[in-house]
Amino acid sequence: MKDINSINNIKTNKNLLEKEYKEALKDEYFKKIVSSLKIEDKELMKYTSKIMQAANELKNSEQDDRCLINEIPGFIFTPYVVDGVLNFTYKASNAKKEELNEVEYVKKGYKFEVSKQIRNAKMSEIYTDDKNRIELIKWITTFIKEYKKGNAKKGLYLSGNFGSGKSYVISACLNELVKDGYTAAMIYYPEFLRILKSSFDTDFEEQYDYARKSDLLLLDDIGAENVTPWSRDEILGPILQYRMDNNMPTFFTSNLSIEELEINLSEGKNTVDKLKAKRIIERIKYLTDELKLISKNQRK
Repeated sequence: MKDINSINNIKTNKNLLEKEYKEALKDEYFKKIVSSLKIEDKELMKYTSKIMQAANELKNSEQDDRCLINEIPGFIFTPYVVDGVLNFTYKASNAKKEELNEVEYVKKGYKFEVSKQIRNAKMSEIYTDDKNRIELIKWITTFIKEYKKGNAKKGLYLSGNFGSGKSYVISACLNELVKDGYTAAMIYYPEFLRILKSSFDTDFEEQYDYARKSDLLLLDDIGAENVTPWSRDEILGPILQYRMDNNMPTFFTSNLSIEELEINLSEGKNTVDKLKAKRIIERIKYLTDELKLISKNQRK
């Protein structure tokens, strides 16, 4: 009697599986997935509920590439076959792939904390309606083109008023090149000095070399730091000398002109300090072209 009941239960379960499977095949996305899997129906029907989940998530991905309403936002529950066995995994949507790829390339450009706006700066999103930006945008566009050819050696010293977008424009330029595999250090200079001071007993050399040896370097807001003989002569001077010796493009943004920066770097105001400040300025002039950006405050 038990054997007969077991057989009947098996038949009942099989009939239910077949019924659920045939019903699911009415869904176009379910049918699309099943058609792509090289497994017999009798095997696939054991996974009807999981395949239906995959079908629903596939449908969601076509309606919104971000797949935010899927079980794992940004990913699609997907079946695949290995050696005749059905497996399931979560695959990133196209939008998620772009996001992940961006994270990977951004890692090459940032070691220190920078704002999201700077991290995501794009050439395509630079504000171009301001005629004061025309010369700067032409310079940046030419630099990108020439650098990719291996011709660009000089960076840019960009001064101008607070909030004019200096950091954004140069970061957009460097981000464009990071995408092509170049390394770029984009550093808020006053914070960089603070981090170096706190890393004497840990990873000072690693932090320092990151700025010194990256293919491209931006020292953002130079002149805003508290100038000391150490910051000027032991940190800034050797960085600039190394980059001069190796023809490595270096960028600066500042609210100060180069002439004003020289005064600022003459920390002690005596003859020795003035001479050391002058040597720093000579290196900056060797490394850069100088432009000024006077524009409306983009931060308002």
